[in-house]
Amino acid sequence: MEGAKTVLDFQEYSDNEVQKQRVLTLEEWQEKWVNRNIAFHQEQGNQLLKKHLDTFLDGKKGLRVFFPLCGKAVEMKWFADRGHSVVGVEISELAIQEFFTEQNLSYSEEPVVEIPGAKLFKSSSGSIWLYCCSLFDLPRANIGQLDRIWDRGALVAINPSDHQRYSDIILSLMGKEAHYLLSVVSYDPTKHAGPPFYVPEAEIQKLFGSTCNIRCLEKVDIFEERYKQWGVDYLFEKLYLLTEK
Repeated sequence: MEGAKTVLDFQEYSDNEVQKQRVLTLEEWQEKWVNRNIAFHQEQGNQLLKKHLDTFLDGKKGLRVFFPLCGKAVEMKWFADRGHSVVGVEISELAIQEFFTEQNLSYSEEPVVEIPGAKLFKSSSGSIWLYCCSLFDLPRANIGQLDRIWDRGALVAINPSDHQRYSDIILSLMGKEAHYLLSVVSYDPTKHAGPPFYVPEAEIQKLFGSTCNIRCLEKVDIFEERYKQWGVDYLFEKLYLLTEK
């Protein structure tokens, strides 16, 4: 059956009409945090990232690591504790505040002059900078080039109609020899409208293949009983490593 699903992945689902029309607003994402509808948050961090961390870091020190749509990801502290600097972007101010509180980190906040209404939250150590704004506004802040990008819950959360805008921003932020680690989920998108949205490998190739080498590091079965409420009967997490050609 697994082989059959892989064929379906590529053929039937790569242009799924149900998900193409699905649009969530920034306000709806903010409401998810207010209403505690945040089952996507992983309190123990991502296990595939832990497993492939050495491959991702490639022995480098003092890297700038980017977290798009960071939420309150505990991995941000992992990287800071290892001597790297972290840059994140998140629309929910509540999520950012909870990150600093739960990680026992003191911080300051300041307005982002280039983006009206945006704020920058900085850890007192200076190793973590989290921008509270839309990801699509972030380039106006001129954050510079990033060495590593950890994308778990970002591309799969972006409205499918915005994929190209998203990939353009990610590619513009990737510095020379940057590594982009991307986690996506695979399921039958005719049964669940998303998010998380189904992103087939064909879509990853379309978005990044012209400038990046794309390698699937691992595919794991993450199906649990709770996912039956989505209407799906299988769910896989796929981890890709993208590097410049």
